[in-house]
Amino acid sequence: MSQAHATAERPVPPVTGKADVVPAANDLLPLEVRGLCLTIAGQLLLNDVSFRLDAGAPTVILGPNGAGKSLLLRVCHGLLRPTAGAVRWGGLDSPSAQRRQAMVFQRPVLLRRSVAANVAYALAVKGVARADRHGLAAEALGRAGLSHLAGRPARVLSGGEQQRLAIARAWATRPDVLLLDEPSSHLDPGSTRHIEALVADIAASGAKVVMTTHDLGQARRLAGDVMFLHHGRVLAHQRGAEFFDRPAHPDARCFVDGDLLD
Repeated sequence: MSQAHATAERPVPPVTGKADVVPAANDLLPLEVRGLCLTIAGQLLLNDVSFRLDAGAPTVILGPNGAGKSLLLRVCHGLLRPTAGAVRWGGLDSPSAQRRQAMVFQRPVLLRRSVAANVAYALAVKGVARADRHGLAAEALGRAGLSHLAGRPARVLSGGEQQRLAIARAWATRPDVLLLDEPSSHLDPGSTRHIEALVADIAASGAKVVMTTHDLGQARRLAGDVMFLHHGRVLAHQRGAEFFDRPAHPDARCFVDGDLLD
């Protein structure tokens, strides 16, 4: 990022995170997953996964590569159909629940349009009135520290800026639940700090954030609760501080300690 970009951005607030999050009324929650299995090409990738997520601070899903973290997000969002089991968002049917969520992928997909137009397009798809789109887009870009780049082509942004734009675009639609798949993967520490501040801001606004990450420090800073996956199974699901102090499964302890897992 150039010096001009850095000085023009909104200052990054500290990640105060969990203590600032007050659970909001949200009939999309709890998310209840029961006996979830996913088989692709004959391989069992998610195996008898069950858990419940409530409103409040972000839920962070941890686990080694290939654990099934991204697949779990996709199934919960309705992008993949489970082989067995059930996913239930509050009292809503699947299509209604999906319309009130947003998901941001590890590699964001951006339109060949300006930064502002990317956000405005997402609002149009959600059915937001044209007269309201500019203000909502400007607010989202301001919170993401991207106001000074509103007219720039989205695809020429840096990796960190593109990821912030993708998150801002999703947040502008006011989802009740925001699913984030490795939002700061391969980013430098400064860009990661921007992402974490944005995630904390979204959670403080009342949206439920569910995110995957490999970054244990990031999980410590943001997680209200931690879910640990390995070989497609949930081996631990605990409050954040409790997970890092006393992981409920030996494999989770090894992961926290930086040891290799079988």
